[in-house]
Amino acid sequence: MRSSRPFLMALLLLMAALPAAQAQWKWRDSTGQITASDLPPPRDIPDKDVLQRPDPAARKPPAAASAPATAASGRAVVDPELEARRRTAEQERSTKLKAEEAEAARIRADNCQRARSQLAALQSGQRITRVNDKGEREFLDDKSIADETRRTREVIGKECR
Repeated sequence: MRSSRPFLMALLLLMAALPAAQAQWKWRDSTGQITASDLPPPRDIPDKDVLQRPDPAARKPPAAASAPATAASGRAVVDPELEARRRTAEQERSTKLKAEEAEAARIRADNCQRARSQLAALQSGQRITRVNDKGEREFLDDKSIADETRRTREVIGKECR
């Protein structure tokens, strides 16, 4: 009895695998002979002579990878780990954006302060010098001071909001 047990188990497993190995298509050819195959019949076989087709319910195509899985309620099923990663990435982007905005505001405030100091110096009436392209010190005349004052006011208008 013990020696037949492995044989019976193997036989049961083989029988369980048999339905999967059965032909999916059966048709009658022009000579009347019945043919079974896992491939569809040739195009010259009329539809009325096809005796068996594959079960469409057994051959469902795999779900599209881009479409989210849905629960019985119709709501999308979300992977908690994936959702946590998405939230973390969104928080990191938000933090980075806030830091960049803060740095830009700090730079604008610094530029504003420098421009106001420059304007105060231009309006003080003191003689102002600058270094030219040759490395020589030159004094600004009234026209150059007026041009520098105009440019400085433009910077103040842009940076001091």
